[in-house]
Amino acid sequence: QVQLVESGGGLVQPGGSLRLSCAVSGRTFSVSVMGWFRRAPGKEREFVASISTRGGNTDYTDSVKGRFTISRDNAKNTVYLQMNSLKPEDTAVYYCAAKIGFLPEYSYWGQGTQVTVSS
Repeated sequence: QVQLVESGGGLVQPGGSLRLSCAVSGRTFSVSVMGWFRRAPGKEREFVASISTRGGNTDYTDSVKGRFTISRDNAKNTVYLQMNSLKPEDTAVYYCAAKIGFLPEYSYWGQGTQVTVSS
């Protein structure tokens, strides 16, 4: 089992920044990829970014490239999402998720943290 707990959400003005954290516990050695997803009101959940836990390879959805940065601290078992130049359309509940081994799907999910971008 793997447990994920997000933190760092809040209210920020357009153009501002936030850093989300995802603390990973349990069978952390089994995690191969960590991802961030978001669900905006009235919309489906969408992929935001991912990072492999060993090679550090990253991937981003086009709408956040150049603004968001995903990183990891393996010693702290924590994954971060640095969000800069935030826009109102970034408003959503943000979830972190974990892939296990070579499984293609994300098996574990956090409870989510609300990010609201508004003036």
